[in-house]
Amino acid sequence: MRPLVVVDRLTYRHPGSEPSQRNALDGVSLQIEAGEYVALIGSNGSGKTTLARHLNALLVPAQGTVLIDGLDTRDRANYPRIRSTVGMVFQRPEDQMIATTVEEDVAFGPENLGLPPDEIRRRVEDALEQASITALRHRPPYQLSAGQMQRVALAGVLAMRPACIIFDEATAMLDPRGRETLLSLMRDLHQNGTTIIHITHFMEEAAEAGRVLVMHAGQIVMDGTPAQIFARARALSDLGLECPPAMAIADELRPWLPSLPAGVVSAEELLAAIPPAMTPYIPQQITAPPISPEKSNGFSAIEVNRLSHWYGRGTPFERQSLDQVTMKVAGKSAAGLAGATGSGKTTLLQHLNGLYLPQQGTVRVGAHDLNQADVDLRGVRRYSGLLFQIPENHFFEEFVGDEIAYGPRLAGLKEEVLRQRVRETMEALGLPFEAFKDRRTYALSGGERRKVALASVLAVHPEILLLDEPTAGLDPASRRDVLALLRRQLDLGKTLVISSHRMTDLAELAGSITILQSGRLELDGPVHQVFRQEDQLRQVGLRSPLPARVSRRLHEQGWPVSPEAVTTGQVVESLRAMHNQIPYE
Repeated sequence: MRPLVVVDRLTYRHPGSEPSQRNALDGVSLQIEAGEYVALIGSNGSGKTTLARHLNALLVPAQGTVLIDGLDTRDRANYPRIRSTVGMVFQRPEDQMIATTVEEDVAFGPENLGLPPDEIRRRVEDALEQASITALRHRPPYQLSAGQMQRVALAGVLAMRPACIIFDEATAMLDPRGRETLLSLMRDLHQNGTTIIHITHFMEEAAEAGRVLVMHAGQIVMDGTPAQIFARARALSDLGLECPPAMAIADELRPWLPSLPAGVVSAEELLAAIPPAMTPYIPQQITAPPISPEKSNGFSAIEVNRLSHWYGRGTPFERQSLDQVTMKVAGKSAAGLAGATGSGKTTLLQHLNGLYLPQQGTVRVGAHDLNQADVDLRGVRRYSGLLFQIPENHFFEEFVGDEIAYGPRLAGLKEEVLRQRVRETMEALGLPFEAFKDRRTYALSGGERRKVALASVLAVHPEILLLDEPTAGLDPASRRDVLALLRRQLDLGKTLVISSHRMTDLAELAGSITILQSGRLELDGPVHQVFRQEDQLRQVGLRSPLPARVSRRLHEQGWPVSPEAVTTGQVVESLRAMHNQIPYE
């Protein structure tokens, strides 16, 4: 039986690439059997998406061959069969939106297959249900959040019923419940014989696959089972990758909890493996070090009071996105914003930048009252910079250097100062100035686009940073770099509001957190208090970060760990503090 996918010495360069740039793919060879579950990981720009696009003939080899179920992708006559065999959920879901309503968009593929109307209706109903978007069927795609768009794109592929589905960072913009739903769907599809190729920066997701391919600089550098790949922690680190979070936390805890087994991959395995504290030592005997409170200088940089907002107000498509939301953010601090997909986070952030003005309620940002008719919106946007959820919404220029210089140039910076600011900002984000300044923005990977978008905001030097999913689509090393950069912004006295589905990021950066549900305020308070409300978080589709759950489990087992610990560092510090007080086996 022939393999479903055969790639032989595939080489490819993006059109318009500079001569000094390396090939996007450089001699890639691999085979994937029908029914396999393959994870494809690698740093931003390593070639993952470029390889994936060759597998359904969106790109054609410059050298080498790609065969899909025996069909050569260089033969245009094979395109219909190849693309019905290999479906792809793109990194940017809006690329797949072509109809005026969700239902019509999902039906587009089956209609092009020439299926009977009854069969099309059955497939659309099944796909909407599988992707959990039946309630959105009559909504225009442009009204959806990025996470909802990803579900629509998935439904469109599911309706085609392909033999193989490529998920290109399909979970990056989903809330925790949405991620788990999609991963469960992948498992079910795999159990039913569908070949799954999952491109992801979540190592715990890659660990669910039967096989992991690691890409670097346009080549496949590792190929093995998850156990084989993640046993090579040092080699992965050298490639800008990491082990699954549960494995990394277990390694951090093992000096104090030596009974933790090796090779722990899932959160459930880690939590179940935490042993009880030794009987003579109970929590009351040892005082855990307190967690440092959030720094605040006493003034509110942002005040939102009873804010409500409607999209399409007064039209048949009217939908309320915010409902009486009240929030304060202390100056020179970081506040987290979380909620399920479509909960109103992005709409709230866009009010804080003046992209939306209050329809009902009040908003103050610094000295700017957004309810005043003569509010200086240019001043608001210089004071409060917004990183969009979808990086392409930032881009005005063709080249990376010009894009990052766009805002500072409008602010009147002289060319010599401007060039230095662009250089410093790019270098801080891991975008080497000489290597990236003349790169075309359309040729960047998804993670590289996000870095450029963030650089374009930081280069303006706003006092408030509004960050909508700032680490989505970033490889582990880039994510760490961005978090470190944002911590430096805090040290410089900036105010941050960070919307994210990654609870670990919010635990690392924020002192307080606001949880939205269906446009309403659900929870609000210090991070460690909100993350203790596990039942309420589950009800709104969220989970507290794994280190916070580990902290709580340790506390339940009698270990003297502060119940306020929400990061791995804080948990380890608690254990280190009592290291000399407890004998270990």
